[in-house]
Amino acid sequence: MPSPFGNDVNWIIAGAASAAVVLGLSLGLGVPFVIAVGIGVATFAGLVFLLAPRQLFEGIDEKAAGKGQIAYARDLLTEATPPRQHLEATADAIEDPEVRLRARHLAEISADIFNRVEANPASAPTVRRFLSYYLPRAAEIVEGYRGIEQKRMPEPERLTEINAVIVKLEDAFVHYADGLVDAELGTLDVDLKLIQASLKEDLGR
Repeated sequence: MPSPFGNDVNWIIAGAASAAVVLGLSLGLGVPFVIAVGIGVATFAGLVFLLAPRQLFEGIDEKAAGKGQIAYARDLLTEATPPRQHLEATADAIEDPEVRLRARHLAEISADIFNRVEANPASAPTVRRFLSYYLPRAAEIVEGYRGIEQKRMPEPERLTEINAVIVKLEDAFVHYADGLVDAELGTLDVDLKLIQASLKEDLGR
């Protein structure tokens, strides 16, 4: 599980900022060094927490959502986070504009699915195969396309073949994303019928 104190980046930024505060206060403003260090330590501690990345399911009501469902969804999302991040980074590096746009679309759909699972942990089983199979494979395929692009003599046939797979992956990603939306709208038809019946009873139409 990720540390609640963040990663190395927030520690480095906090350290640099607190050092600048100490130097600025002690050398620039003539504040006693001991006091400057105390302020610097407080600045460091505050920035470490302030800059720490948001944790999965942060702020969600575990009693309402169910600890078991949250734990299952968290495990799936945690495992799928590295390939998702890799897909996002690699997509931006692709040179072909059409393929880059398509790869970015995959990354956007992935982010949308992550957000929906965080909002509704019970939906995690619906996209288990997406998170554990399609997303990692998509990251590998996009990376492969980028690798071939970097060759001095890229093979057009291979690029065309990989692009065709990316198109099919895009369809699969949309399928899983829409499946989550359909699940959220599962009671819509029932609600519509009940409302229509009530309106007919109350208004005669």
